[in-house]
Amino acid sequence: MKKTTMTVAMSLAAFAFSSNLKAQDTNTDNHTITISVPEVALVDIEPAATKNITLGFTAPTEAGNPVTPNTANSTLWLNYSSIKSVADPTRNVSVSLNAIIPGIDIQVTAAAATGSGGGTLGTPSAQLTLSATDQTIISGIGSAYTGNGANNGHNLTYALAAGSGPGGVAAYADLEASATTVATVTYTISDN
Repeated sequence: MKKTTMTVAMSLAAFAFSSNLKAQDTNTDNHTITISVPEVALVDIEPAATKNITLGFTAPTEAGNPVTPNTANSTLWLNYSSIKSVADPTRNVSVSLNAIIPGIDIQVTAAAATGSGGGTLGTPSAQLTLSATDQTIISGIGSAYTGNGANNGHNLTYALAAGSGPGGVAAYADLEASATTVATVTYTISDN
């Protein structure tokens, strides 16, 4: 009888133990995934190897006529990558010029974004006459990327105008002959 009681007691203990183990599993289970998304604000001009351009004027061949600007340059592209923050839901790209060239207005126009990008791409402003003051050229950028390289992003068109032209700020009287004058155009992506 002792042997039977001991066997029954052991069987009940084993059953209770195995029942507790099975009670931990259910028909569902879960775990967590921690995700990290970095804030991103990058901008560049493409093609990088040939982003320095030359613009100029043609002298008149008839007395009494002004110098005329050469053809506008549309070889450069503005690329950017942006992951917005919670605090600042959009970004802008601004543009400025480090040196004003006497008598000359340097104008830039950004086209609407094209190419292989995605997300909330920005909206270009109208043509700008560059100055030392930052001006917004692209606004309303959210989490987006333009695609990298030429033919992606916003095509930039640079044009010169001798002073006193429509929308200009320079004066023709300030023009000075110069073989080479260099100015640096700076693009900056920043939160609103």
